[in-house]
Amino acid sequence: MHRKTAILCTVLLTLSAVSEVHALDAAGAKAVLVTGASSGIGRKITERLAADGYFVYAGARMDADLQALAAIRNVQPVRLDVTRPQDIENAVTRITKAGRGLHGLVNNAGVAALGSFADMSTADFDLMIAVNLYGPYRVTKAFAPLIAAQKGRIITIGSIAGILAGKQLGPYAMSKHAIEAFTDSLAEEMAPVGVQVSVIEPGSYNSDIAKNALRRQGLDPKSGDRTQFKDPDEVADAVERALFEANPKRRYMVVPNQQEAERTIRKQIEQLVQLNEEQRYTYDREALTKMLDEALAGARPRTQ
Repeated sequence: MHRKTAILCTVLLTLSAVSEVHALDAAGAKAVLVTGASSGIGRKITERLAADGYFVYAGARMDADLQALAAIRNVQPVRLDVTRPQDIENAVTRITKAGRGLHGLVNNAGVAALGSFADMSTADFDLMIAVNLYGPYRVTKAFAPLIAAQKGRIITIGSIAGILAGKQLGPYAMSKHAIEAFTDSLAEEMAPVGVQVSVIEPGSYNSDIAKNALRRQGLDPKSGDRTQFKDPDEVADAVERALFEANPKRRYMVVPNQQEAERTIRKQIEQLVQLNEEQRYTYDREALTKMLDEALAGARPRTQ
């Protein structure tokens, strides 16, 4: 009996020591806040950063999601609905009091709604703008002082849909296209205080965003199944690079195949041609090629 008690005490002491080591490791790690961390891309980002030793404040709305996030090592769940100013204020207070500071913010929380501008309800449109556009604005504004104190990073999850706008996705594409301007303007404003700003632009990856949209609109969520697509590990990798590499890019397009990459680049070229054609200061092919060569001279090499 005494031997069993001794063994139990040894196990408990070992577990206690391991917990203390984990706490010490986390205490010295750079901290990042991820909004919309309960599932999909946000959950994958949270798991990746935590597994690599960073401390993650994981924002979520539902009790069950907060409990699940709490079970992940190096993760501290934070109740955070990006449409609720009080939640944002409480999160700022909590993270400030924790004393770790904040190296990075990942504006990931997002929702979608399907339908044309004519058919979509005002409520669905308003929700999308509240989450996808006002959310990053409000959260970034609230946490900017903490991030500036560490000369950190601000990352927002956009989408190639913000470039490839098409029918039945117009309002969603509109909300994501706005993130393009948000990123560029914010980058200019934050540069003087040493904060770098990036946008991650994913293509088609597995997530629950379509299912949630259909469920919210009273439609069959099964038609929004995206399990045929790759899990968003590549998106999480791009976020980690944007947060921690020495010279982060302004834009990280992350797509699962060549077809999506080509469609996106071709669309950008098409827009360039549309801007350039039939205007007083139109550039000819030679001048455009020279501009492209100058831009490519500073571009990074192709990734594997």
